[in-house]
Amino acid sequence: MDIKNVLFDLDGTLLPMDMEAFTNGYFGLLTQKLVPRGYDPKKLIDAIWAGTAAMVGNDGGRTNEAAFWAKFAQIFGEEALADQPLFEEFYAVEFQRAREFCGFDPKAAQAVRAVKASGRRVVLATNPIFPAVATRSRLSWVGLEPSDFELVTTYENSRFCKPSVGYYREILEQLDMEPRESLMVGNDTTEDTAAAELGMGVFLIDACLIDKAGKGADAWPHGGFDDLVRFLRG
Repeated sequence: MDIKNVLFDLDGTLLPMDMEAFTNGYFGLLTQKLVPRGYDPKKLIDAIWAGTAAMVGNDGGRTNEAAFWAKFAQIFGEEALADQPLFEEFYAVEFQRAREFCGFDPKAAQAVRAVKASGRRVVLATNPIFPAVATRSRLSWVGLEPSDFELVTTYENSRFCKPSVGYYREILEQLDMEPRESLMVGNDTTEDTAAAELGMGVFLIDACLIDKAGKGADAWPHGGFDDLVRFLRG
């Protein structure tokens, strides 16, 4: 493959994490913020999961942000929409403590910079179920920022989620990228390998591999960030 474009996943790829530990810690911080505002903690978490499911099931007819808040308002009533600034504040402030639930690999940022230095285009192709403010926070824990990427997918600017091929198609069409000149770098054998359905290449960072379907990583090039850089050198 003549790879001209590299799409990087964030959670579990650039940002090492155990997804269950991160999710539990993140929800703990969120309930601490919102329970004093009158939210029942169980109903709140159930609503977040329901909103996430609405985003994952989004068919492109609206943004993921619109899909999430429509479901949230269906559960808590339209008046809950007035609390959107509270969520923004949470992701800008309290969410920073979620960094303690993540790991750190200095080679992640080094790899992104090496790919850019090689003249390739880079995209942060993180599953767009978080707002931009939360994605900016998580990127900072890696030692990167949105300006390091040509595009950062968030729930505001995306209309699909992984593993829908619509998610990858939307990126490629928006940036006028050819699938066969593009490589998806991720850690999930279902969500990230879905890019191959469009003819994209896939490289799996296997330190925090997610393999719910039991596919294994051996069907794809895989390894650490040093291996990725060597792979791109050919």
